[in-house]
Amino acid sequence: MVSIALIIIGAAVIRWRLAAMPLERDEGEYAYIAQQLLRGVPPYESAYSMKLPGIYVIYALFLACFGQTITAIHLGLIIFNAATIIVIFLLTRHMFGDLAAIAAGGFYAILSVLGSAYGMTANAEHFVLLPALIGILLIVKYSEGRRFWLILGAGLLFGLAFLIKQQGIFFAIFGGLYLLFSRIRRRPVECKKIIIEQLVFITGTIIPYVLVCVFYWRIGLFDKFWFWTVTYAHKYTLMMPLDSAWKFFKQESYYIVSDSILIWLLALAGLSGIIVRRDIRNRLAFIAGLLLFSFLAVCPGFYFRGHYFIFLFPAVSIVAGAGFAWFCKLFAGIRSEILRGILIAAAGLICVGVNLYQQRLYLFELGPVGVCRYLYRGHPFVESLNIAEYIRKNTSPDDTIAVLGSEPQIYFYSNRRSVTPYIYTFPITEPHEYAGRMKNEMLDDIESTRPKFIIMVSNPFSWFSRPGPLDEYNNFKRRFDSYRSKFYYITGIIDMRVDGPTVYRWDDDVAGYYPVSNFWITVFKRK
Repeated sequence: MVSIALIIIGAAVIRWRLAAMPLERDEGEYAYIAQQLLRGVPPYESAYSMKLPGIYVIYALFLACFGQTITAIHLGLIIFNAATIIVIFLLTRHMFGDLAAIAAGGFYAILSVLGSAYGMTANAEHFVLLPALIGILLIVKYSEGRRFWLILGAGLLFGLAFLIKQQGIFFAIFGGLYLLFSRIRRRPVECKKIIIEQLVFITGTIIPYVLVCVFYWRIGLFDKFWFWTVTYAHKYTLMMPLDSAWKFFKQESYYIVSDSILIWLLALAGLSGIIVRRDIRNRLAFIAGLLLFSFLAVCPGFYFRGHYFIFLFPAVSIVAGAGFAWFCKLFAGIRSEILRGILIAAAGLICVGVNLYQQRLYLFELGPVGVCRYLYRGHPFVESLNIAEYIRKNTSPDDTIAVLGSEPQIYFYSNRRSVTPYIYTFPITEPHEYAGRMKNEMLDDIESTRPKFIIMVSNPFSWFSRPGPLDEYNNFKRRFDSYRSKFYYITGIIDMRVDGPTVYRWDDDVAGYYPVSNFWITVFKRK
């Protein structure tokens, strides 16, 4: 336990150094909706999103406990990450023993901070894993015992994982199938007990989602909740062409594997060892199933963004831990326990050291702002802090704003409410049949409320890369420009220069200035 405690402390220290790193847009979305939730405004009323509401509740918990700051959000991630390491340690120890468990905890700590997986950002994947892995641990415990409540508890945890992000359903499917497999291989097969177990498990899994549906039905928002989390989410998963999907998969998987190559080699060795060794071959079904369904959780929509691979890291860490323990059997012939312990510790430190050295610029050298720019080149995440500061100083708490772009972190930083639930412009420019209606609804919201400030983000990263019909977009642009010219004037220009620092021009300094870069942001103030 001392070793795993040191791993947790080490991971926390590394993460804490970068706890003030500016939020990226997904974090900004979660933080803004959580901020509104604490004011009594539920998700899908304050903002539209295809994510289920569990992640907003988690963020609201962080903000309520630690304050409404960037550091509070990343402190919450540190806590969840530590708990996830502990569960991986317990699960691996149950499967492969103490040495493999310590290694698995260390490997997950490293994988979960990878820059190629955006591990320092509080993405939903981190929070799905904790309840999902506890659920898997309960299923494993039940398959070797008779405590019936474990099945219901596991189902509830899988249901919570699904509420945090829809991909959590793959862990629930794995849990149910492994429960079924572990019962069928027992003799005699008791069909009645198997049916009861599956019904209890399924009931526990669906209870959280049913309760959420009932809640939104009671408050009159079920139609919006269903449209965004089911209807639109389904459309979203069908937009990616298969040729592009394969390109993204190769690109992202190459970065992740190359940034942690020793761990992946140990995972390959561990999987080979499980297949070859008779004493642990009975774990093969569990490991193969966990790897398969963890990978499937990465795949919906075939977008293969770096942080999606976080779903795969616990399974890889467990197998790599088994591989490390198998490798250390090479030292079994050494009679001196002290020497054997030194060699095992040295091997572990080499694995950790090599992977940390590969990430040294990101983990140890750059500061929070530098890391943000390093990971998200061209994205206006650092600039959002300064924009929000200007907005906050020039508005009252009751004033509203609008962001034409996909930068919801500006709402959170400024602590100002959006006049429209469309806090992303991605959905209104995507190639689906609802895009035209969404454009009009967003502009209707802005025109009818006349927010104090409008922030126009002229940055391709803030708009969808595959726009819908050009005529629709041009109509949207013309309508906004006509409205803006009547009621607003320019009060800020943020020029994100590639060859130098960002240039900020405010108020009187705006006159006569034209952006040099292709990436800029314009702030308009109501006349």
